[in-house]
Formats: sequence, C-alpha cells, structure tokens
Amino acid sequence: MRLSAIIFLALMTAACEPEQDITGSTAACPVRNYSSYNARDMTQCVNACKVCDHGTTVTCTTSCTLKGAR
Repeated sequence: MRLSAIIFLALMTAACEPEQDITGSTAACPVRNYSSYNARDMTQCVNACKVCDHGTTVTCTTSCTLKGAR
C-alpha cells in the first residue's frame, strides 16, 4: 500500500510542469500600448497589467504596488 502511494505521489509530482513563459512578450506589450510607458505610474501599470497579463484591478494594483508604482 505504501509503495503504491509513493509511486502515485511520484507520478503526480512528475506531471507538474511550470508554465512556459514566452520571453520578452510581457515586456513588449506595455510599450506597444503606451508610447512612453512608465512602470512607476500606477495608472499605466494597472492598465498594462490588465491588458497584457489579463489581470483584474485588485491583482494588478497589488502587483504594481509591489513593483514600486505610485
């Protein structure tokens, strides 16, 4: 019984794979939407987060605050 639980746990852990992120696409998106993008501007940061990262106002505001936007 323990062996089957260990095998099951090992298979479930092996099946987990981190989400692949396309390098550079996240940084290019705000620049396409704003000619002079400023990541420290709360309004621009939140709007870019919503459009580019498909976030909500709450999660984007928190993210931008942690990044230093005011």
